[in-house]
Amino acid sequence: MRLNGTQEVIDATDYPLSSEEFISEHGEHVIEHANGSETVAEVLGRMGPETYACADDVTTALYTGVSHEAIGRRFYSDRDAYALGEDGPTPESF
Repeated sequence: MRLNGTQEVIDATDYPLSSEEFISEHGEHVIEHANGSETVAEVLGRMGPETYACADDVTTALYTGVSHEAIGRRFYSDRDAYALGEDGPTPESF
């Protein structure tokens, strides 16, 4: 996922700031991800009203709030625990 210059804007903003204020000032910035793009307004708008205390809060909200199209294959994880009765692959020593 690319913030495309949005991180610089986030870092240069004075905080605390509400999500409404951030959206009105910077909502047009585009975030690109593997399957398309979204604006900051779209991402933060779906998260409801927030007050951001610092730049890290906004960055975290953007990474957390992107749509499912940004995460790749949905509901897939190669790190899930094995189901009951499964042991997984046999470990090999090299």
